[in-house]
Amino acid sequence: MHLRTAVNLGNLLLSLSEITDSTPAIAQHQLRTAFIALEISKVAGVDRSLTEDIFAASLLHDIGALTVEEKIALHQSEDVDSNPHCIRGSLLLGKTSWFSSIAPIVRFHHTPWNEWHQPITSPMVFASQVIYLADFVERLIDRNQYILYQHQSIIDQVSAMRNISVHQEIIDAFLEVSRYEEFWLDLDSSRLYSSLFYEGPYRHIEIDIQGVSEIAKLFRDIIDFKSSFTATHTAGVAACAAKMGAFFGFTPLEVTMLEIAGNLHDIGKLIIPNAILEKPGKLTENEYALIKSHTYYTYHTIHNIKGLEQIAHWAAMHHERLDGSGYPFHYNSSQLDIGARIMAVADIFTALSEDRPYRKGMPQNEIYQLLNSQVRQNYIDGKIVALLFDHYDEINTYVRENQEQARQFYERRFKTINFCHTA
Repeated sequence: MHLRTAVNLGNLLLSLSEITDSTPAIAQHQLRTAFIALEISKVAGVDRSLTEDIFAASLLHDIGALTVEEKIALHQSEDVDSNPHCIRGSLLLGKTSWFSSIAPIVRFHHTPWNEWHQPITSPMVFASQVIYLADFVERLIDRNQYILYQHQSIIDQVSAMRNISVHQEIIDAFLEVSRYEEFWLDLDSSRLYSSLFYEGPYRHIEIDIQGVSEIAKLFRDIIDFKSSFTATHTAGVAACAAKMGAFFGFTPLEVTMLEIAGNLHDIGKLIIPNAILEKPGKLTENEYALIKSHTYYTYHTIHNIKGLEQIAHWAAMHHERLDGSGYPFHYNSSQLDIGARIMAVADIFTALSEDRPYRKGMPQNEIYQLLNSQVRQNYIDGKIVALLFDHYDEINTYVRENQEQARQFYERRFKTINFCHTA
């Protein structure tokens, strides 16, 4: 097994940003916003450090809009309270040392210029204003119309915002870059990810495995907090997988990788509407088909980050079965390594043992019976199940501790911030 201990930060952020906007109606919204903001920054002569902050904040500016429904509402309507997603995004970023400096930028990226009481020379104010404009421009674009049929109308609307919603200096920088057709064609190009990867400010910056782990925990919260049904599920899966990996004899690096895989295993669910995830009754055939796609998107999101290929495999195989009857790849026992088998058991155990709003978690004896039933059907690995129950108390305690930490932040800091609704 070839294990890399560092990845490109731009590659990581672009991929994680892209999956949060994978619904067709808002596809690549944050990437497109980042491109606009980056071009404005270049014309405005912004220094390297602030350019990096503007780029990262643009890629993550809507992470506080947790559901597909909320993202679409924010993108398509002005009659939406933008404050909740700004506050939630700031809270999430503030927990992460890599992004704590951009938390205030995300917090105020919907604040118009006429509401600021600080000068534009403040880096935080300037960055917030750049993203305010970049986000506004991106949302003006009609995705069903050729970009050069509409760009002049967008330019005219931006010109009218001078010193009202956006400071004149930033408006002027946008008007300078937007007069070139190349800008608009690049913005609307299918090559946008590659362009930002190879030409963006993070193209030469690498992040070690511990940094990846910290960012994975940020996205763990984004995944879990989108629904009270699963508010601590990912935290539990990651903790369970890491503990079982350690008991199995994985190296410390491999255990960290398993934990990262656990924290990202459901990232594909970010594309699933909450109306389906929280549906009280039985799913329709079409709804279940959409649910079955989430591990596909988990795999390709992580696999697209060079150096995380092994983590992608471990994260995305938790609904595969040893007999090949799982989904979406229908891998069998010859294609599922120990890490993938651990992840499958960790996911099932956590789902069965945790409390949900509609039921209490199962006791140990019932979990044992159910897991061993799946072993007999050749769905999951009996050796991994035996490992779990050989160390049940220690694993279960560790899982509960990690879930409780996540739950306290969710209940005390996060849940109280109302989700926005259209007026």
